[in-house]
Amino acid sequence: MRTLCASTLIGEFFVIGFAGLVAMQLTDLSAATIWTVSGIAMLLSVLLCGMLNRPGGVQLGWVLQIGLIASGLVIPTMYFLGGVFAALWWASVHFGRKIDDAKARFAAESSAAG
Repeated sequence: MRTLCASTLIGEFFVIGFAGLVAMQLTDLSAATIWTVSGIAMLLSVLLCGMLNRPGGVQLGWVLQIGLIASGLVIPTMYFLGGVFAALWWASVHFGRKIDDAKARFAAESSAAG
């Protein structure tokens, strides 16, 4: 699960950065406002990659996703983007756990056979 969730967070990092560049061109918000919101989100997504193995790491990921949706109060496009990120986070957690279970089953079968 860690690899899939970390990949999602790194993808979010890049998309948020590019979205900040687009928002600067399409909105009348100041660059400082856009980069404050985007920069905090980008920083948190990278920091969270290192915290995924710690207790509560996945829950902190959900807090980040809710925060991204809430950042739509400042940059309205983030409502949509945050919703997409929350769906990706759910898929990463859900399918990541299935992959981990399958890997554990395969390892147990391999050790029992060999």
